[in-house]
Order: sequence, then structure tokens, then C-alpha cells
Amino acid sequence: MSKRIDAIDLNVYYGNFLAVEGVNISIEPRSVTAFIGPSGCGKTTFLRTINRMHEVLPGARAEGQLLLDGEDIYGPGVDPVRVRTMIGMVFQRPNPFPTMSIRDNILAGHKLNGTRMSKGDADAIVEKSLRGANLWEEVKDRLDKPGSGLSGGQQQRLCIARTIAVSPDVILMDEPCSALDPISTLAVEDLINELKDEYTVVIVTHNMQQAARVADKTAFFNIAGTGKPGKLIEYDDTNVVFNNPANKQTEDYVSGRFG
Repeated sequence: MSKRIDAIDLNVYYGNFLAVEGVNISIEPRSVTAFIGPSGCGKTTFLRTINRMHEVLPGARAEGQLLLDGEDIYGPGVDPVRVRTMIGMVFQRPNPFPTMSIRDNILAGHKLNGTRMSKGDADAIVEKSLRGANLWEEVKDRLDKPGSGLSGGQQQRLCIARTIAVSPDVILMDEPCSALDPISTLAVEDLINELKDEYTVVIVTHNMQQAARVADKTAFFNIAGTGKPGKLIEYDDTNVVFNNPANKQTEDYVSGRFG
């Protein structure tokens, strides 16, 4: 559980367009890392390369190395489906499967992988995952009701529970709170703090206060202009990035001078 991620000279393309250039970063296990930066600077694109979601778009590809505990997930013969089991993704808008019950949402990954299990084992996974997402007490009496009947904040925690049900090593989150109200946001942030005990967590956020609250380390991405590639400008402990950044671009961004 919980693995280290290393990107080495990683370039990410959409067709011929170089979207993200030359990323070198090491993300520690059992920690929360935030990606911040203005819109269009490549942070979500880079996040999606970490579990090979980027390449599902036609013409999209990554060059360079992306290591998970030393194994290059873009190496020859590596199954992208296996990568996505090890590296889960939580999206910006909660996306529970609308026709499925809360219980079936949690078990969807296991069914997709063709895992056979007893009802007792399935029940245990459902309870453990929902407890892990701080949702069990709220939904334990309506597990057979549709996941789409939950509030937005509950749906997002259901999606997190669905992600942890398959026991990934890494959890990626793309602006997981941007569609939520402040109380639901707080619940998800509290959950992120707990998840890092077991997982490597990487979060893209436009909310700098959120990065300051949840992240151990923060990576600032920027772009020189439209049509130019996004680049990793600075990566350090979160309090350094926000209070004593080494780079003038970082300082301008975190102090609100642009972005």
C-alpha cells in the first residue's frame, strides 16, 4: 500500500501539441501532494498521466518515465487497466453510477475485474470502504438505494469509497471539492488528511487555502503563454511554497498577483 511516484523528464502531448514539458518530480508515499497553478498550465493533464488516463484521448501520449516504486508504468507490456487499479482517480464532479445502488457502486471495481467473492466478503468490503470514506453511518441503512440519491458531498465521498474499495496504492483527485458547498468541502478535506495514513494522495486544486490546509508538499505549475507547454516551476514543502517560495513566478501566484 502507498507507493512513491517519480516522473523523470516527462513530456505530455495532445497529438503534436506539447502540453506539459520536462516534469521531474518525486512524490512521497503516505503524503498529500497538491498541484496548483493557473488554468491551462497542465496540472490536470499531468495528473491524468499518472494513471494512464491521459492516453484514452485520441492522439494523446506521454514520453519519458513515470515510476511507481521504481516500475515504469509506461514500460513495454504494462497493462494500463492494471495501472488504473493501483492508481485510483476521483473526478471533479461526483460521478456515482446513477442506476446502481450505493452497495453496487462500491463493488463496481471488483465486478469490472471479474473478482468472485462471497456475500460476506462483499459486505465487508462495502463497510470497510464506506467507513474509510467517513460515509458508513450516513448510508448504512440505505445501501440498496441509488447512489444518485445522495447529496453532492455524500456522492463525492461515495466515489472516494468506490476508489478505495479496490485497494489502490495511490489516489488522484482532480479538484474534488470544486462542485461542493463549504461543509461538504470540509468533510472531504478531513477525509484526505486521513487517507494519507494508507495512501499516496495527489490533488489538483484551484483553492490555495485548500492546498495549504491539506497538502504536505505543493507543486506549482505555470505556462508562459497560450500555446506554450505547462511546466513545473517549483516543488517544495507546502509552507515553503506559500510563505517563502524560491521562484518569483510562484510568489506572484500565491500572493494573488496573477492567475
